[in-house]
Amino acid sequence: MDNSVYKFVEVVGFSENSWEDAAKNAVSTVDRTIRDMRVAEVVSLDMRLEDNRIVGYRTKLKVSFKLE
Repeated sequence: MDNSVYKFVEVVGFSENSWEDAAKNAVSTVDRTIRDMRVAEVVSLDMRLEDNRIVGYRTKLKVSFKLE
């Protein structure tokens, strides 16, 4: 077994369509700056409202990656 160390960061993704798209947006953005991501855990889901209507979906994720 490998003696690796991992770090977690929390990020929030946004989408006008769905929580799933919000999560995908968050992971694809993190992928531009962090290598070797291992796990993305959904921490919470919420919606952005305007005039009592849903205008967007937010997904908060904890993303882990291996430290080099």
